Amino acid sequence: MLETARILVVDDEKVIREILADFLTMEGYVVHAVEDGALALEELHKRSYNLVISDLKMPNMSGLELIQKISEESIPVITVIMTGFGTVETAIEAMKRGAYDYILKPFKVEEVIHIVQRGLDRQRLQHENIRLKDALSIYKISEAIATSLSVERVLDLVLDATIETIDADVVSLLLEDPKREGRFTERMRKVSERASPGLEAPALNLEEVLTLFKEDRPLLVNGSRAYRFLAAAPHDIDRRLVSLCSIPLKLNGRIIGMLNAYSYTRGNRFSEGQRKMLYVLASRAAVSIENARLYENLVDANKDLTVANVSLEENFKQTIIGFAHALEESDRYTRGHSERVATYARLIAIGLRMSGPEIDTVVKVGLMHDVGKIGVRNDKLNKPGKLTPEELAMFRSHPAKGKRILEPIPFMRDIVPGCYCHHEAWDGSGYPQGLMADHIPLIGRIVAVADAYDAMTSDRAYRKALPHEIACGELERCTGAQFDPEIVPVFLAQIEEFRQLEATAGRFIPR
Repeated sequence: MLETARILVVDDEKVIREILADFLTMEGYVVHAVEDGALALEELHKRSYNLVISDLKMPNMSGLELIQKISEESIPVITVIMTGFGTVETAIEAMKRGAYDYILKPFKVEEVIHIVQRGLDRQRLQHENIRLKDALSIYKISEAIATSLSVERVLDLVLDATIETIDADVVSLLLEDPKREGRFTERMRKVSERASPGLEAPALNLEEVLTLFKEDRPLLVNGSRAYRFLAAAPHDIDRRLVSLCSIPLKLNGRIIGMLNAYSYTRGNRFSEGQRKMLYVLASRAAVSIENARLYENLVDANKDLTVANVSLEENFKQTIIGFAHALEESDRYTRGHSERVATYARLIAIGLRMSGPEIDTVVKVGLMHDVGKIGVRNDKLNKPGKLTPEELAMFRSHPAKGKRILEPIPFMRDIVPGCYCHHEAWDGSGYPQGLMADHIPLIGRIVAVADAYDAMTSDRAYRKALPHEIACGELERCTGAQFDPEIVPVFLAQIEEFRQLEATAGRFIPR
């Protein structure tokens, strides 16, 4: 479901307020109107808005003063100034104080709507860039976490990354006592330099939080709804929670700890994208903590420290799985997609008689082929109708975004070609590069077939899953155009054998 933009109109003339509110509401926006800057500031403290349209001259607080206050308080909103004094100096002064654009009175409603749409588009792009930047930061930090063999150092890195990435005021990390299963205690806590001194991480209602975790549901709640998950509601009105995010640290299906982030800053609510980033970070941290504990135990026992390397492969696998799960767990249409693609790609690799290490790489690409979608908004793509050209371009950007995410990480560079090229087509009609035939990396051609089969045999917002026979028929029809003519027959033979084995074992298979 698409999020409706919220617009605040500020003007001391009632007629202008009503005209703008009516026309913007007709355009599908949620609109609220007030008569001066002071009331506008109060409203911005109560609710979040995407854009403010404000008159320049008003009683109590002018438009320029309102823009100045918005800037000083770092309220995340686009501002547009209206003025009947259409001088260049007025416009420049508004821009200097942080205005995005200005409107000259008398105005045409169409011009106002055009400026609003342009401002909201700019805001959306800024948010997407921030999400991608945060994702890259998390991945780079996770590499440092993986190389640390000190539990304290791992915890320190995780908490620093959490404060920096999601702008939290307080973060804490609870770990299970290795000798007392199910008993969690706070191991480390940090307070942001931006936060008020003396802030603490409130005690959690562990029973409520663990119930969610056991259902594989990370926690993200705002305002008073967060109090259900606290051991006691806060009494100090200035220390009331604005947002709470809690992520489990899991290892082999067992919860070994939890990463908690708290915001007390008005207007600073954690987003779904930020929760996904912490999910990835927590997945990596869980394995690294276990590795560090193993290392420390070996040192204490004076054993051969090289034994600690046994866990490195498991560390890598858990990282891959954590990334894949973080991408899909919030989208019911693609949940489990990467794991199924990895399974089908493995069948093809076996059928092509690839070596063991090559098969492992194919599986990793299957798991990670859609990592670039972490920078793409699923709510814009999961709809029954056709995608607009802008939405299609957004979707088609995910291979390039995946390449940018993976390339800085040394131990993931071998899977970059497959992730980048899994939407290339045999006849050159694919993207992002338009490669043809053997110029497409083999691993990309393999995942393209596996990805297409799973997409066809899974439910989507725009259609129900296709039967197995029809999906196979489509693969055959598109052989030599979209798909490698040598790979499709291998897959069709392998999938039939796989389905027979799954049916014999009584497991679910695509219909």
